[in-house]
Amino acid sequence: MRQLLGRLSRLPVVATQKFNRSWIGRNPWIRWPALALAAILLLYYPIGMAMFYTVDDDVTLEPTPQLYMPGSSKAVATAITLIEMEADHWAPNLPFWHPGSVLTYMPNYQSGLMYAVSRFAVEMGDQLGRTRGSSAIDPDLDKAAGLLKAEGTRWYLSSGSILVQKPSHHLYQDGADALRRYNGRLAMGNAVYDKRADNLIALLQRIGADLGAASAALDKRTLESNAGYFDSQADDLFMNIKGRVYAYYLLLRDIGVDFDSVIKDKDAAEIWAQMLGSLRVAADMYPLIVANGAQDGLIVPSHLSAQGFYLLRARTQLKEAVDSLTK
Repeated sequence: MRQLLGRLSRLPVVATQKFNRSWIGRNPWIRWPALALAAILLLYYPIGMAMFYTVDDDVTLEPTPQLYMPGSSKAVATAITLIEMEADHWAPNLPFWHPGSVLTYMPNYQSGLMYAVSRFAVEMGDQLGRTRGSSAIDPDLDKAAGLLKAEGTRWYLSSGSILVQKPSHHLYQDGADALRRYNGRLAMGNAVYDKRADNLIALLQRIGADLGAASAALDKRTLESNAGYFDSQADDLFMNIKGRVYAYYLLLRDIGVDFDSVIKDKDAAEIWAQMLGSLRVAADMYPLIVANGAQDGLIVPSHLSAQGFYLLRARTQLKEAVDSLTK
């Protein structure tokens, strides 16, 4: 053991001697720039990652007054707020030389959030933003739905082409602009927002189905692996679903404001509040390190199981809200 420790203690000395004997080490005009470059690279990614990293999961977030005017939709205003908040520092499409490109929590969270917002935009165009689903689709809602479905990893250059394209975060900003135009026309009475119980039911059923798919993905991962803190896929899945649930929580919270009279008329206010409470807990979960331990584990937690529990709880309450709205 003493000999092993002695050899290990000499490793830095041996490495320095080999470097000094190398061609770079024997040429000071190359040696010092090379050392400076190595030091920069060693600091560039860790410091850059820390400076760029952010997960915006404030469950008290409200749209700005400029976006939410009398007569407009609060849920649409919140969707615009979420898009602009994330598109300003979008991580999933960063090139390898950007320090944020090696992050995992942030890009997965943003991808999940944008997926939920894009689903909401589709529902606005297909159901809520037209009269009884039979009138022509609103052009701004149609444009927003298409733009927000863009692949999140899209960058300025595509593989196999020299043509410059719009990256995903610019497309998302264009989608937010289209939603802003719709909401402005809605405030002036020049757009449709069909606040009927059957439209709200259809939206809740689609969100419930998506939460069910997310819960199934969590269950599948917990059955495939119980690697605890060493499951490299658990944090990707957890953060993606966290972003999705966070967006759904804020959007449903404000859809409840838009459909306040419908919810009260159907005596669904209590179950609606309970559903929002379950979603809020799931959206607020943010462990320092995501662990995929056994569900009955004593020491290592199962964050995926905990997240899945609140998803199933929220989905059940969504179904109960649908039952109340159908009466």
